[in-house]
Amino acid sequence: MSNENLIREVDDELRSDRMRQLWRQAGPWVIGAAVAVVLAVAVNEGWSWWQNSNSARSADAFYSALDLANGTDAPAATAALDKVIAEGSGAYPVLARFREASLLGVAGKVDEAAAAYDAIAASEKNAHLRDLAYVFSALALVDKGDVAQVEQRVTGFVVSAHPLRNVAREALGLVKYKAGQLDAARADFEAILNDTATSRDTSNRVGIYVQQLIAEGAKEPPKPEAAAAPADAAPADTTAAPAAK
Repeated sequence: MSNENLIREVDDELRSDRMRQLWRQAGPWVIGAAVAVVLAVAVNEGWSWWQNSNSARSADAFYSALDLANGTDAPAATAALDKVIAEGSGAYPVLARFREASLLGVAGKVDEAAAAYDAIAASEKNAHLRDLAYVFSALALVDKGDVAQVEQRVTGFVVSAHPLRNVAREALGLVKYKAGQLDAARADFEAILNDTATSRDTSNRVGIYVQQLIAEGAKEPPKPEAAAAPADAAPADTTAAPAAK
């Protein structure tokens, strides 16, 4: 064997020894890291499966409760909805709370229904659901004719940018009509009709309200006054020009 071949074999053996030594030192860490990655993936997949499984169970329970709520067995429906509220996942518990509150309204328990909606609003972090709960609470109280209670819940929504502004105006108009405030009720309904975002169905319904109010003697709300001329504007020259000779 030539010297070059001998030197090459010795180098290869030394490199092999160094690799074995390196593996003995770092191998456990590499294996541990690989196991950790596999476990992380498994946990993530397991969590996703658990969430999906829970959501599916919550959906089944919620829709079964809705079937009961649409029937005549209100106690059974309430019990089923209570179970979804206690054990459900995702958005199903809050949806069950809304439906349970509506059952109270259907049963004529107006104050209890309003209190249930108010409780949802007080505990809900989602601003849209919170506002919706207050609107439903206001609508539940319309038949009582208590204008102050309805105003307390929805007056803040009657701004041009709020998506529930016309529902709030409708609740305010209805409770004012119930309270005998015909002119104020018509003003709220006219504001809905003048809103360019109002749907055709809403316009048709509110138009009927307005016609009824007119028949009962409600006055037309005042038109917005024309903008006044700027204070520093020069007055118009009303002097007639001299006749040409």
